[in-house]
Order: sequence, then C-alpha cells, then structure tokens
Amino acid sequence: MNALKILTQGIVQGVGFRPYVYRLAKDLNLNGSVRNLGNVVEIIIEGENVQKFVERLPNELPPIAKIDSMNVEEISANNYTDFEIIESADSYSGVSVIPPDIAICDKCLEEIRNPKDRRYKYAFNACTDCGPRFTVIESVPYDRERTSMDEFPLCEECLVEYKEPLNRRYHGEAICCSDCGPQMEIYEGLDKIECDNPIKLGADILKEGKILAIKGIGGTHLVVDAYNDKAIKELRKRLNRPNQAFAVMCKDLESLKKYAQLTSKEINTITSNKRPIVILKKNENYPFPESLSPGLHNIGVMLPYSPMHYLLFDEGEIDTYVMTSANIPGEPMMITNEEIINGVNDYSLVHNRKILNRCDDSVIRFRNNELSFIRRSRGYTPEPYTINYEVNDADVLALGPELDVTFSIARDNIVYPSQHIGNTNKPKTLEFLKTAIENMCQITKINEFDIIACDMHPHFFTTRLAYELAEKYGAEVLPVQHHHAHSVALANDSSIEEMIVIAADGVGYGSDGTSWGGEILYTDIKNFERLAHLQPQLMPGGDVATKYPARMLASILNDKDLIKNYSDYFKYGEIEIKNIFKQIEAGINVGKTTSTGRVLDSIAVALEICHERTYEGECSMKLESAAYYSTKDLEIPVIIENNQLNTTEILREVVKLYQNGEKKADVAAAGQFAVANGLSKLAITAADKKNIDDIGATGGVFYNEAITNTVKNHIENNGYNFIQHKNTCAGDGSVSLGQVIVAKKK
Repeated sequence: MNALKILTQGIVQGVGFRPYVYRLAKDLNLNGSVRNLGNVVEIIIEGENVQKFVERLPNELPPIAKIDSMNVEEISANNYTDFEIIESADSYSGVSVIPPDIAICDKCLEEIRNPKDRRYKYAFNACTDCGPRFTVIESVPYDRERTSMDEFPLCEECLVEYKEPLNRRYHGEAICCSDCGPQMEIYEGLDKIECDNPIKLGADILKEGKILAIKGIGGTHLVVDAYNDKAIKELRKRLNRPNQAFAVMCKDLESLKKYAQLTSKEINTITSNKRPIVILKKNENYPFPESLSPGLHNIGVMLPYSPMHYLLFDEGEIDTYVMTSANIPGEPMMITNEEIINGVNDYSLVHNRKILNRCDDSVIRFRNNELSFIRRSRGYTPEPYTINYEVNDADVLALGPELDVTFSIARDNIVYPSQHIGNTNKPKTLEFLKTAIENMCQITKINEFDIIACDMHPHFFTTRLAYELAEKYGAEVLPVQHHHAHSVALANDSSIEEMIVIAADGVGYGSDGTSWGGEILYTDIKNFERLAHLQPQLMPGGDVATKYPARMLASILNDKDLIKNYSDYFKYGEIEIKNIFKQIEAGINVGKTTSTGRVLDSIAVALEICHERTYEGECSMKLESAAYYSTKDLEIPVIIENNQLNTTEILREVVKLYQNGEKKADVAAAGQFAVANGLSKLAITAADKKNIDDIGATGGVFYNEAITNTVKNHIENNGYNFIQHKNTCAGDGSVSLGQVIVAKKK
C-alpha cells in the first residue's frame, strides 16, 4: 500500500484547509489523517490514489488558502481504516501564518438577509470562507480555544455544522449563531438601552445626525451621516481633526458610482474580499458637503465588509456614512467597550467579543491605473512577503521609522509584516507597538531574534526600543538609513538586484546627520550611495517649519520684500518674518533639509492653497488637488548644478507666475511638473553614470499621481525602465520591510 506524509506551509490555517483535505481524501478513497502542527499542516494518506492527491491538492484550494511549500515523504503504512481530522499539536514550527480578516461571503450574506434562515439579521455570521481571522487569534495552531471565540461554546445546531465534513462551516473556528455567539448592545453615553434590535436603533440615531461609535472586527469606527454637514463638523470638533478628509462607507457599488469615478481596476479592488478603502476621484455629481473632504479632488471609500455593516444599511435609509477610526489623532483605535462608551461619541454600538489584534482599514490609491498601498493592514496583514534574494539565517525584527509605523519579523526568506501601528511618538501607540510585537511572535512562533533593525534617527522612540529589545534578546542593533530602506522594499517588489532610486518624501534622517527627502540613490540592496539630491534648504525653527510651511517659503525664497506678501500666514506678521531672517542669518535652530515635501508645501503656501499643516501631507495633497483642475501648460525652468536641483528658482518662478495673474491651478501644476522633471533628470544622469537601466520611485511624494506620471513618462521616454511599488507602500508603511531585507543581506 502507498503511504505519504505531506507537510504544507502557507496560508493553511483558518481557511477551511483541513476540511478541504478531508473531502479530497474521501473523494480519492484514501485513509489517514490531517492536523495542525504549530505553523504547518501535516497530512498522512494511504491508498492507491496518493499521487492523484498530491497533484490535486494545490490546484483545488478553498478561496483564501494558499500553499507556499509542500514536503512529500514516503512512509510506512499504518493501515488506517478511515480519514479523519485529528487534534492539533505544537511539535513543529514552520513559516505558515494566519490569514487576514476577510469580508463576509455571498452565502453568509444571503443567510443574514433571509427571514427563514436561523442566522437572519445575525451580526457575526461567518464560515471557513469569510470572517475574522487575524483579529481574533491569540496563538497557533489555529483552533477555537486559541481565539476570542473560545468564550462562546457552540450550541447543538452549530456543533453539528462544525462536525459535518461536507458543511462549509466544518471546523470553521469563527462560526456561531445568535444562540451561542457574540451579541450587540447599544449605549447612550454610559447608559445601556434595552432594545431588540440595536443595529436598527443605531441606524435611526444616525438619521437624527448623532455620532455613533461602532465596534467592529478589528477596531472601532466613529460614524455619522455623510450628507450631514452639521454632524461632520461636530465630529471634527470633538476629534480635533479640523481638515483631514474622512473616509466613508457606501452601501453598494451602484450608489458609489453616483458620486465617484471608477476604473475597472478600482472596482475589482473595492469589491474584493479584502475590502480596502480606495481613494477615488469625485465626479461632477458629488453630493457631499465640503466639510467631508475639504480642499481635495478625491475621497476615500470602502464597501461593507462585515455582517453588521450590511445590516446597518439594510435597517436604515442612508446610502453613505462617514466611517473613521475611533481614536485621538496619532493614537491607536479604541477596542474595549469601556473606552468606546467613554469616547467622544453620543451613542455606542458594541459587542462582547474581544478584539485581540487591532487592525485598521487598509488604504489604496491607483496612480495612472496602477495600485499603490497607502496603508496595508486589514484584509492583507499578516500575509507574508517573500525576500527575493539570497539571505542569511538570522531571525530579524525591524521596527520601522516613527510615523506610519509597521514592524516586520523575518525568518529565512519569509517576512511577516504587522498591521498599521501609527505614530509611535505617542505613548499609547508605542505601547500598542510593543503589544503587537508580542502577539505576532505568538502567531509566528518566532520568539528570539538575532538582529533588531531600526531607523538611523537617534531620537526616534522606535530606535530607543530597538536597543531595549536587543538587550532582552541578546541581539545586535542594525540602524538602516531611512531612504535606503524605502529603496530596498521597492527593489524587492520587482526582484531587482541593483537600481537607481528617486526617494522623495517629507523627512528621513540622512547618513550625514541632516534631513533628507529628495534623494537620488544607487542601491545594490546591501548598501547604497547618494548620487544627487534637491538643493539643501534651511528650516527656521526646525519642525515648526513643517507645521507652518510659510517659514520654509521664507527660507527658500530668501527675499524679505517678497515674503511680506504672505505676512498673514505668520502668527506675528512682519515681526515674525523679521525674526525668521535674523534666525537664518545667525544659523540658530535652522537645520538643513533636502525634503521634496517641504518644497511642495512651500509651493502650496506661495499659491495661497494651504499655509498650515493640521494633518500629515495636508499642504502637498491640497496642492495636488488644485493642480488637478489645471487647463493650461506653463513652463518653469529646471536648473541643475553640481548634481542638485535648484528649488529656490522653482519657487521664485512660481511666485512670479502667480503675481502675473496666472491661474492658481495652472501654476500649481507647473510647480509640481518642475520638481518631478528635475528629479527625473537627476536620476537619468545617475543611471547613465552607473550604466543601470532600472530607475525606481519611492517615498510619500509618489502617492501624487501627477508627479508619478511625469517621472514615469520622462524616464520611459529616455529608454529606462520605471519601477514603482506593487505590493508595498511607497510611504513609510514598508520601511520595516526594507530594514529587514538589509539586515538579512548583512
């Protein structure tokens, strides 16, 4: 008799993989067993059709499952009399991982809308093809007792489904019903409201213009009617978010098409079972108040992904709600009922299932019809990356930068990225980072590290944490230059061994101790070389010039008479301007920067588009939106000297054109084009020097569609390959991945 032992690794837990193996074995008249072994699934099969099993196994997988490797070994037969799913063990540690949280499937959605189904209007319906995974798991193997569903023993009817091999809920660890699963409750302030249908009451409350907090799968949303200007402004006031655009959730695709432009790729992404927020262009019928997405030509939209979202729309009359994370700006989302009902909201729709792993909504933008991650989190995390180079055998933890932080854990050539963590200079977010690391270690079974990688900036809290963790694990600390990490994450996306990279963002600590952000780098993955950059500019007041970019404009223009035209943008008017120039002349608290972000912010100030940053990237984003409506091509000369782009001359020309009566939109487009054109020319010169065909673009500036398109066209028209991010973030969300790869190449 033929007998095989198969060890499978990949996304093989929590996705109906063992039931699938069971059904396949039964179909082929094979006996044996299947079980979880830590991070690996072990299959024992005996019978005449074992080779057919091996052939079919990777080709007929359930929707979420993915096999990365199969180790097949001939063994002696044990003469099994049946095939069964047996109890999990913890004797092996491989490189598999729990899948991300997945949107409700069509079958489960149909059940909650069917009055004859026993799960009618039940807000926690799930099966092996959908529902929560990452947010409910405590450790592997992925069994119910290691999840937050352990507190909800299955009722008799659910238990029958759980044990029935041909049922789609067979060994579905998140399954439940209204008799045995989590329940919704609603509060007004601190007082619980007794009612039969809390979700219906929630929909009624939203119609009245109130602010409702909704505890979901991986976090909590603050929700208001997206059409209600008064409610939106009140939410802004309570959150202290005066200008940052709110994301919305729309009832369905047909409703969404009424107010947003959609390409086929955007439709495929927004309707996928990952359900990210997608940044879409507003159309001419856009009906929402300016307060929803002030000063921008686009809006972030997602479709419902949990049963409670669908029920909220079914029970109400509003087709679009504001759905923004329930947190103080910079701090992690609220996840406990106590903190939710004590929040800034009027009402709270909560449930009694614990959220074990916070996971923010993912955010995606398409630039010139190419997908770009702004935030890679729910629906994608913790699905691993593969390092596409030969690497060392060190186990590595990389902590990322300071803002928009993710961390990454690596073993062999597999990298597990975390969910979005956020701004770690906030104490609560730093604690969230530490907790999330502990949770990921439990899930991946990687509990010791040889290297802790971090940013080069000596004062980042993540850098300090790196040294603390290095002492704990007896590990080496490896600081990695910020833009080098950006570049390596980009290169790995396309398996490129060496390339020229345009790294353009707000700030990154340079290896010379100054602030970089407009760099042309060469990298061979392990190392990098700085070949060119934007003209260094002084930052009067340091980070104050980031919040109040009129200070940057004063420094870049270096013209006391000209800057007086913008005296209203300085808190103390001409007295402040006078003191700024004294500060520049004396060289007191005026760090240098080559940041592209600071140049774009200054253009926004010069054109009276935005003069204060109330959220990350605000001025540059509003500049892009102003330029979007340009109807006339204006040309600003590009001056390059000593491998530096002269940004002072660009700003002076911007001011000149604007003072001469050219339209704001046209000058904004010309300013962006000049910066993009200059960066392209610097990169092409560097590529010629190094005899390299691949030129890539990374950093937050490359979320700007116009700049990305300009650089792409310039590079490709000159015969080079333009490389952009595919499955990673252009911004800081993938810095930890780059840090890991540099450490693994060490």
